[in-house]
Amino acid sequence: MTAPREPFTPSSQAIRHLDTPIELHRLGTRDYLDMWHEQADLAAARARGEINDRVLMLEHPSTYTAGKRTQDSDRPTNGVPCIDVDRGGRITWHGPGQLVGYPIIKLRDPVDVVDYVRRVEEALIQLVRSLGVSKAGRIDGRSGVWVPADDRGPDRKIAALGIRITRGITMHGFALNCDNTLDYYDHIVPCGITDAGVTTLSRELDTDVRVEDVIEPCYHWLVEALEGRLEVADHSFGSAEDPCSPAAIRKLTL
Repeated sequence: MTAPREPFTPSSQAIRHLDTPIELHRLGTRDYLDMWHEQADLAAARARGEINDRVLMLEHPSTYTAGKRTQDSDRPTNGVPCIDVDRGGRITWHGPGQLVGYPIIKLRDPVDVVDYVRRVEEALIQLVRSLGVSKAGRIDGRSGVWVPADDRGPDRKIAALGIRITRGITMHGFALNCDNTLDYYDHIVPCGITDAGVTTLSRELDTDVRVEDVIEPCYHWLVEALEGRLEVADHSFGSAEDPCSPAAIRKLTL
């Protein structure tokens, strides 16, 4: 996601409403629908000031989820159910071996959605690079964290983002591929993108990287970014059409 302007809050300052610590909640493996409802309850509680900011770290059983921009042509061809959700973006897969993070954060006013997305991206880029995928970065026009084309394959996404902000509170979040199978991506158009691939930390590093291995460093970098101690930098190595743009959607309907 390319920033069209300077952020409302300088990247050296916190984007959060409060300065209380962000709590880390490890939830193991949780059903997607149950977790979606729980997120909504937590976001409402955060809006009322009943709980502090927190980030939920977990895995899901194998599940397809379709964001608000999903097209019929994106949907699974293998008969696996697909859940329509209220986040942005198009379709993706969640499952064992993939770290899913749901920040429940009250953002400071004025709420800056683009800045929030880029800060989460920055945290994930630093995480992935610190683990050894040194060329990970952004593709302008597309959200998430990407690995550039090389002898392993074309540009490929290693972390996806899809968010919702309501009453200034963030919901949904990110998914980082650790040691999950990539087979389920073969039956959808991941994030509506047909000209790029998908990868995992384990595949890029030629060693097994488990979800449990990355929870603490992921939490660290996320806190650093949201607090303004990790400033958003230019890590773009390419550009491409946004699959959620009106122009991209029109092409599918012609």
